[in-house]
Amino acid sequence: MPLPDPAPAPSRDAGGALPYRPRRATPASRAPDLRVVGAGDGADPLDSDAAVEPLWLHAADGYRLGVTRYPVVGGPGAVRAHVVVAGAIGVPQRFYRRFAAFARARGHVVWTVDYRGVDRSAPVDGAGARASLRGFAATLLDWGRLDLAAVVAAAADLARHDGAPVWLVAHSFGGHALGLLPDPALVRACYTFGTGAGWHGWMAPAERARVLALWHVAGPVLTGALGYTPWRRMGMGEDLPRGVYRQWKRWCRYPDYWFGDPADGTAMRARFARVRAPIAAASATDDPWSPPRSRDAFMAGYANAAVTCVDLDPATSGTGPLGHLGYFRPAARVLWETALDWLAAHGTRTRPG
Repeated sequence: MPLPDPAPAPSRDAGGALPYRPRRATPASRAPDLRVVGAGDGADPLDSDAAVEPLWLHAADGYRLGVTRYPVVGGPGAVRAHVVVAGAIGVPQRFYRRFAAFARARGHVVWTVDYRGVDRSAPVDGAGARASLRGFAATLLDWGRLDLAAVVAAAADLARHDGAPVWLVAHSFGGHALGLLPDPALVRACYTFGTGAGWHGWMAPAERARVLALWHVAGPVLTGALGYTPWRRMGMGEDLPRGVYRQWKRWCRYPDYWFGDPADGTAMRARFARVRAPIAAASATDDPWSPPRSRDAFMAGYANAAVTCVDLDPATSGTGPLGHLGYFRPAARVLWETALDWLAAHGTRTRPG
């Protein structure tokens, strides 16, 4: 069972240029920032940190992960489902706090996690302070097979006691990670936003040029010099371990991501064929990284799952512009309601035994 995080109560976020406000390096043992500037003086109630439980979980290889659980208070039957949020590359779990509070208010226990190397799951030095990512070994495969797997297993353990299913709400890479789980049958249904193949050919010309420059110029030079990818310095999110960057760059060379890799494609197709849970995959037409064509190319890898593809037109969805991050901004609450309703309709059965 996970142990409560002994760190002090969450403090207000100091702010920043990006929508999820990345922080400067701090000791990794600190509790996550769950408030934004202005909380407590008319701010959105979904930013509240009331009844939020920062936890530590250990992955199968022993690595310690910073996790947050949003519990449901009530008697038997109060919990409708346990919802695990599988986030995007370089996006810390606190970015998903509004969705988590929204889902918790509707009877869902929600779990969020920072993958190893990111924010609360960053490496620490001998004194417990946050250490550099230089030389830190982590890959995208680790994030799915070990990190997300640990959270799904913990959620499934408590869900059995609650008589509730486990659902996955995913963003970008999170929709890839479902197929990496050692036991994907623990997840009864998945709703993912902005999951695509990452191939530049699916992108609009301007974004394509920017991404090619990232993969072939800025990324290799900076990663080679620093020993990690300074994603934050590049205005893209949280810094990334070198192994994560290298795998991501490699698989984005193929129109169908890792399924097209001559070295890995066969094994990946076999692994993803194990997934039989229903999946809904929503992509915005203005998503520069994962437009609908990119999503379709990747989701074909879930060969034995019933996949429902949803195209979101910002002009008619009631959300305004979405891009790649807007799915989890406050204006997208209508999408959150739709996702939870879909999951309730398609993922209510608990796993046998």
